[in-house]
Amino acid sequence: MLSSVRVAQRGMVAVPPITVLVADDEPMVREALTDLLNDHPRIDVVAVAGDVAEAVRLAAELRPDVAILDVRMPGGGGAVAARGIRRQSPGTRILAYSAFDDAVAANEMLAAGAEAYIVKGAGARRILACVLREDGNVA
Repeated sequence: MLSSVRVAQRGMVAVPPITVLVADDEPMVREALTDLLNDHPRIDVVAVAGDVAEAVRLAAELRPDVAILDVRMPGGGGAVAARGIRRQSPGTRILAYSAFDDAVAANEMLAAGAEAYIVKGAGARRILACVLREDGNVA
């Protein structure tokens, strides 16, 4: 576990945080994305992974609300990870995260169960909107 349990306050009602698994083979990308997400009061990054096997294992163990998966990480890529996570933790929403604005990769990830394809150059607002489901057009 990366961070302590957080509870966001909405008026007088406590709202449990959205738990997130970040999976990317680049340590700097994992760290930056984790920092961005953990700065939001409604989001709690509970695990990070550097490859497909680790991502699937952590998702099965922790059952996060959301998994953000690098499309081209070691061990078979994001689509393999998405399928494995879907099997092990069916309630986890999958978001694809890629350095490439590639229609083929996007379609492969969407077919594997991702609900959004986010290009790494996208701003913080887009990433947060997808995690929080505040973007009406997430795909």
